[in-house]
Amino acid sequence: MKIFQKEISLTPQRRGFNLITQEIVKKIPEISEIEAGIATIFIKHTSASLTINENADPDVRIDLETLFNRNFPERLPEYRHTFEGSDDMPAHAKATAIGQSLTIPITNGRLNMGTWQGIYLCEHRNHAHSRQIVVTILGQ
Repeated sequence: MKIFQKEISLTPQRRGFNLITQEIVKKIPEISEIEAGIATIFIKHTSASLTINENADPDVRIDLETLFNRNFPERLPEYRHTFEGSDDMPAHAKATAIGQSLTIPITNGRLNMGTWQGIYLCEHRNHAHSRQIVVTILGQ
């Protein structure tokens, strides 16, 4: 069995749901050595998250941002954690709701996702940040 781990800096993205599948695949060429295995992708932040969803129609990403902003609004008077701005507490709540890690099967040297699936970096802050992810690959 092979075990591989790599920390990757992602290109800073604007607020919203950003498709990053190709960026990740380009930065982990070692995946081509795995015939069967699993990739775990973990984001090292509390105001951004990762998910898998539609990779073809960009309107899905826009609609998801709209829904999350409606469900986690800024500037609620009940928020106590506002030190870093009005987007701070909603960003933490969104990251909690979506999650920080993904597990994806690897088959014949490729991430084994559905035709219409892509990996999203969910950037919940108003200003783009370079985000760090850790990719761990187990397989043979």
